Parts: sequence; structure tokens; C-alpha cells
Amino acid sequence: MTELIWQGKYDKENRKTAPVRIALPFQTIETVNESAQDRQRTLDLFSQGKQTDWRNRLIWGDKKYVLPSLLPEFAGKVDLIYIDPPFDTGADFSFSTQIPESDSQFTKQPSIIEQKAYRDTWGKGLDSYLQWFYETIVLLHELLAETGSIYIHLDYHIGHYVKCVLDEVFGMENFRNEIIWCYTRPGVAHQKQLPRVHDSIFWYSRSNTWCFNGNDIRIPYADSTISRGDYSIASSKVTKGIDKRVLPEGGKIPEDWWQIPMVQGNANERTGYGTQKPEALLERIIKASSNEGDLVLDSFVGSGTTAAVAEKLGRRWIACDLSKFAIHTTRKRLLSIEGVKPFVVQNLGKYERQAWMKAEFSGSARLLPSNELIRYYQFILELYHATPINGYRWLHGVRAGRMVHVGSVDAPITIGDVKGIVTEFWKSVAPHPGPLPEGEGEDNVKGEGEDDVKANGEGKNDVKAKTNGVDILGWEFAFELNEVAKQIATEANVNIAFKKIPREVLDKRAVEQGDIRFFELAALSVDVKVSKKEVTLELTDFVIPPDDVPEDVQRAITHWSQWIDYWAVDWDFKKSLLQIKEH
Repeated sequence: MTELIWQGKYDKENRKTAPVRIALPFQTIETVNESAQDRQRTLDLFSQGKQTDWRNRLIWGDKKYVLPSLLPEFAGKVDLIYIDPPFDTGADFSFSTQIPESDSQFTKQPSIIEQKAYRDTWGKGLDSYLQWFYETIVLLHELLAETGSIYIHLDYHIGHYVKCVLDEVFGMENFRNEIIWCYTRPGVAHQKQLPRVHDSIFWYSRSNTWCFNGNDIRIPYADSTISRGDYSIASSKVTKGIDKRVLPEGGKIPEDWWQIPMVQGNANERTGYGTQKPEALLERIIKASSNEGDLVLDSFVGSGTTAAVAEKLGRRWIACDLSKFAIHTTRKRLLSIEGVKPFVVQNLGKYERQAWMKAEFSGSARLLPSNELIRYYQFILELYHATPINGYRWLHGVRAGRMVHVGSVDAPITIGDVKGIVTEFWKSVAPHPGPLPEGEGEDNVKGEGEDDVKANGEGKNDVKAKTNGVDILGWEFAFELNEVAKQIATEANVNIAFKKIPREVLDKRAVEQGDIRFFELAALSVDVKVSKKEVTLELTDFVIPPDDVPEDVQRAITHWSQWIDYWAVDWDFKKSLLQIKEH
């Protein structure tokens, strides 16, 4: 068999470069639309050692880690996979939405994480894409059931190369169809070539036995077919003595070219994603290659079309995406479906970071030797453009006149952490930090904006600091931390800012290319009024750091409420589960 070779496909020992196979446990961060009765039933089954009811899964994370983490539970158990991977176009991560009470429209450009993913996919051109796709499709092949099918949606940019990879992984004998999805779009004046108005969808089966429900996807016969008079419909009365072909009732099984309109601007299903596919397209695929109760997987869920259609058709589903906007859009879209079954929102959370910690710093994430813990602090501080300091438990660096705390990889920043940071700030740094190292005097303290700390670098540092607060860097933050912790800091007269350590820190290429930015946490203010058995909740303010928002959009916002697309109330709070009602 002819083989397509690309740079990176084989390692130095001439072995195929294998995908990451670290199986990490998932963290359920939210259970959506689950009633109290459903929750109690789940707890009862769990306590009895019985299998709990199935929950559909919406997973936020990099498929590099998500797919191998699905293998232990779902290898050989997925009945249908549909993927709509990047087409070599920046639109794959864009999202447009109308600003409430304004004529302005906001186009969400690719986030840093999404830019990194796109760069990883195409960073070295076609070679990068093919290796990325090969590693992805190998894992998807292992997840697919013996009677399962996979549909890969592509366009003219890359489809002919991908077909070779699919033949290699699935076998040419398991290629079922190339489906041409035809659509229309406005023409371009003075064009010098034919308009490109179709995508290709490659359909492969796992084996020579596959599910195909042709009767479920029949379409009406063309009027011209009936008007010719050579055919009659099975349900109609055939004229005696006239030789006619009898056509099956319900229409014909569609050919391998499908004329299905793109999502129109005024359609109810429209979400604003540039790459959104119509529900009619996914409905035909899901009906053709799965049955009720079967498991459907989409690892590039985007606007959520696959999950929404699978839900409506009574299929179980798993949907994944790297983009938090995709997860939010899919979640909101699912909640708009009447009678939607409970589903969970998951990520790999601290487990992904622990795997990175072990690989990067050669030790247990919890029990790192002191020198390796220092290396971790120094790594994060360098990305934050801060200077490390030694000798403190809670304070790890200084930047532009502010002290810096670096949070643990596997624990959220808590109120207790903030109290420790504030206490150490006053005891060790201000206002009377103690004697300076020999040779350092008042005149040696650098001005604001530089490294305003002098340290001897050995043991506990004697520090003279001209600081105005503390930046607290964390991977995760405890509930209600923003409000309560800042109250503590205000009482102690310390200015603190919470900043998120971005996920792309885990990726070497993003680090090397300097694509690391730390953003301050958003803050929501809620007024709670209790009167007997009635509780009234009112959102009173929402402050969002403007760093990642274009100036023209900021100018269009006249009230803080325009930032909020969705909010929810947990009516029966449990630390382990969230019961969400939409507003």
C-alpha cells in the first residue's frame, strides 16, 4: 500500500510517533439540569455499589489529553463519531454576538489557547497538521465500536491529504462514502474561477459490519421523477396493465451529494459561530449511522450542533472542545432544548497540571523536593516577568512594586492562603522589613516599576521593599474568594489582585513564543434580600478586566449588564454537585 510520509511521522528509531497516552481522571465541575430526585437516586445507587444512571458529558480541554483519558472507559464503545476539525482557516475559533441594547456587534477573536492550538496544528505547515490529525484519528479509531462509523468533515484545503491518513488507519476497505455537502453563498464579482460551494465528509466504518439506517433518512422524490410517469409510489394504486417501477413509500435514500442549506442569519439555531453546521446535516448523519441509546462523540463540538441533535434524537453523547466559548455556547444551547436530560460539564483540572508538573520538574506534584518547588516558582515568576525572592513561605517574587504569590498546581487559592499572604506581607515586607544586606541603603532601593526588593540570595532574605500590594497567581480559586478575600485585604490595608495562571503555561511552544498573559479575575456583585420564605437576588455590578476586549467594544458598553450573556442560580447547593436553573 502506498504510504503518505510527512516530517515527524517517524522518530529517530524509525518508529511511528505515537499520540500521548496519559489517562487522567476527569473532574466534574457542574451537573446541569439535575433534579433533587435524580440526585438522590444517583446517591442511592452509588451507596449500594450499583451502576449510576448515564450522564451525557460536555468536556472542556485539549483533546491531546481528553481522548486518551476517555479510552479506559470507552475504548470500543463509541457507536458514532463526527468531527469537524480545522480547515486551515482562522475562522475556526471566531465567534460573533450582538451586544445587548446596542447596535454594535462583538466578534470574539481566537483566545491565546485557541491561537496556540491553531499554531500547534499548522505551526510547521502541512507536516504539523498531518501529524496532529494522525495522532487524533488513531485515538478515535480505538474509541470506535466494531460496528461503529466515523464522519470527518473537511473542505478543499486539506481533504485529499487526510483521505490518505484515514485509509492508513481505518483501511481502504472500510471507506464507505465521500459525501459532498452542497450549499450556496453569494457570488463574487469578476471572479476568475468557479465558486467553491461544497465540503467533503469522509465516512469510514471500523469494520466490514456497520450500522446503516437507510429508511430513516429517505428524502422526497423529485417532482420530475414522478411526472415522467415511469414510476408509482408503493402506497398508491398501480394502473392495471401499465408496466411501472414501484418506488418505496417515504422517498428515496439520498445520493452521496446532499443539498442542505447553511445556517441562515435569522435561523433559531444560529449561534454566531463562523463554522457552525446546520442541524439538518447532523440529523441525517446521526440517523443514518446510529440508533436510539447509542453513544455519539464529537471532539470538536464548536457551536454544539452534534450534541444538540444527538440529544433531540435520543442518543447518548460526549462532546469536547478546547474553547471555553464553545463549551459555554453548547451548554446554553442544550439548556434551550425542552426536556433536556441532565448532563455534566467536566475538565481534567489539576490532573492535567500534575502530569505536566511531573514531566517538567521530575517529581510528585505534592511532594516535590524543595529545589524542584523553587524551579516551579521561578518558572511561573519568569513568565509573569517578576523577580524571585527567597526566605518566605507565602511571598515568592516581586514585580513593578508589588509582591507576588504563586499558587500550587493541585489546590485552589483559599481564604486561608490569603490570610497567610497578608500576614506575611506586613510581618516581613512592610512597613519595617528589617536590616538590609550589607552595602544596601535607602539610596539603593530601585524606583517603582523596577525590582523593588534587594535580597542576599541565601536563606531568609532581609528585604527593604517599597511595595503597594500583592498579586496572587493561581490556577484555580475557591468559591466566593474574590469578595471575601478582598474584604480581608482591605481591613488589613493591603491591595491584592487575583490573576489566573493561564492553561497555555503547560505548553512549551506557547512559552517559547511568549504567548503567556495573566488576566485578573472578573468580579460579580449580588444583592440578596430575604423575606420569610422568599429570597430576591439582584445582580448589582459585574467588573470584567478589559485587557482582552477591543477598545471599540468597550466604548459600545454603556452598562455593566451588557457584559452578561447568561447567569444561573444553584437552588440546592452541594459542594460536590451543582443544580443549575437558567435565567
